[in-house]
Amino acid sequence: MTARILVVDDVPANVKLLEARLLAEYFDVLTAEDGYKALAICEGTHVDLILLDIMMPGIDGFEVCQRLKSNARTAHIPVVMVTALDQPSDRVRGLKAGADDFLTKPVNDTQLIARVRSLVRLKSLSDELRIRADTAQNLGMEDVSRGLDGREESAQILLVDGRASSQERIIKALKSIGEVTAISDPQAALFEAAENAWDMVIVNANFEDYDPLRLCSQLRSLERTRFLPILLAAEVGAEDMVVRALDLGINDYILRPVDPNELLARALTQIKRKRYNDRLRMSVRQTIELAVTDPLTGLHNRRYLDNHLKMLFDRSAARGRPLSACIVDIDRFKSVNDDFGHDAGDEVLKEFAKRIRATVRGADLACRFGGEEFVVVMPDTDSETAGVIAERLRAMVESTPFVVKSTGTRLEMTASFGLSCSAEGAETPAQLLKQADLALYRAKAEGRNRVVANAA
Repeated sequence: MTARILVVDDVPANVKLLEARLLAEYFDVLTAEDGYKALAICEGTHVDLILLDIMMPGIDGFEVCQRLKSNARTAHIPVVMVTALDQPSDRVRGLKAGADDFLTKPVNDTQLIARVRSLVRLKSLSDELRIRADTAQNLGMEDVSRGLDGREESAQILLVDGRASSQERIIKALKSIGEVTAISDPQAALFEAAENAWDMVIVNANFEDYDPLRLCSQLRSLERTRFLPILLAAEVGAEDMVVRALDLGINDYILRPVDPNELLARALTQIKRKRYNDRLRMSVRQTIELAVTDPLTGLHNRRYLDNHLKMLFDRSAARGRPLSACIVDIDRFKSVNDDFGHDAGDEVLKEFAKRIRATVRGADLACRFGGEEFVVVMPDTDSETAGVIAERLRAMVESTPFVVKSTGTRLEMTASFGLSCSAEGAETPAQLLKQADLALYRAKAEGRNRVVANAA
C-alpha cells in the first residue's frame, strides 16, 4: 500500500527519523518544520496522512489540527499526533481537536507503521465514496456533510466485555452520547452485531478463554458488519495484539486502565466518521438510482433498458428460452396536455406506470421509453403469453378512468401495444425492439386501443 505522508516537526532529527521509517515501508514522504507550512502543503498537495508534532513555534499542533478539520478540503485527512506529551488530558485535547490518534515519543516502529497503514486504508475507502458522492451533490442532492458533529442523535454502541465491573465503567463513560448494550459472550455479540443496527462495537480484550481478535476478524468478514467501527480496549504492553488488530481492520484502540474522557473522544470520532461514510454510501446509491430511473414514474429509464436488455437477450439465447418485448403508447396523450395542462399529463403518466407495475411480473423489466411510450421486457415468455399480459393491461387502461387529483377530472384513456418475440426471428436486442415498434405502428394504424403482435 502506497500513500503520501506529511511529517510535521520543528526538530530536524525527529523529521529524519520518521522519514526514514516511512520510506523503508515505501511511503512517499513530505516534510514541514512548522504548522503554517503544513497547512500550505495540505492546501496545494494531495496528502493521505499527517504525522503532527504538538510543541512547535508559531502555531502548535492542536491549532493546526483544528484548522485542518474545519477546512472542507482537508477535513478528511487523518491526523496522528506524535509528541512527547504523555498526559491523558493531552490525548483528550488532541482527540477533541480532531486527531485520529495520539502517539507518545519514543514511538514503537511496528505500532506506528500499523497505525499508518490502518488509517490510510480507511481514508482510501472514504475518498472513493466521497468522489462518487460529489456527483450526487452536483445533481442537487443533499450535502452529506451537514449535521455531522457526532451528537446528532443518540448512538447505539455494542460493548463486548467479559467483566461486569468494566462494563459498568464503560457504560457510565459513554452514557452522554448514547445507549450501550453490554454482552459477555463474544459469539452472541457477533450475532447481535449482524442482526441489528449499531454505530460502533467496543471489544474489551479481557477474556480469559477467548481470543478477542477472532471476534474482530469475524466482524470484518461479515457483509452486515464489514464497515462497523471497532474499538479495541487492550492492556498496556499488548503492542503485538494492537498491531495485529489494526492489520485485521479495527478502527481504533484504547489502553487500559481506560480514561473515560479519552474513551468518549475516541468513540465520538468513530461514530462521526461512520455516519459520514453511511451518508456517502447512501448518496452513491441514490446517484446510481438517479442514473437509471425515470424520476416522474419511478420506472427504469431508457439508459437502463439499453444496457439491461442485451444481458436478458443473451441469457435467453444461451438457455434457448423465448424473450418477448412490448412497446406501449398512450393513445392521444397530447390532447391531455393541450386540454388539461402538463400537470394533468404527468399524473396520467404516473398512474399509467402504476398500472404497468400492477400487471407485469416480478421478473419482467418495465421502463419508460420516452414521452408517453413504455417498454416491458418479459423473459421466458412466448408471444402468446405476452399477448395475454398485454391484453390484461390494455383492458385495465380502458376500463378504469384516470383521475386528475388537482381537479377531480376523470379521463377516459386507451393505449396501443406492439409485441415481438425473440423466438420469431429477432437476432439482436435492437431487432427485438424494432419489430415491437413496427407492431405498435400497425396497432395505431388499425384504430388504436389494441394489441398487435409482430408477424414472423
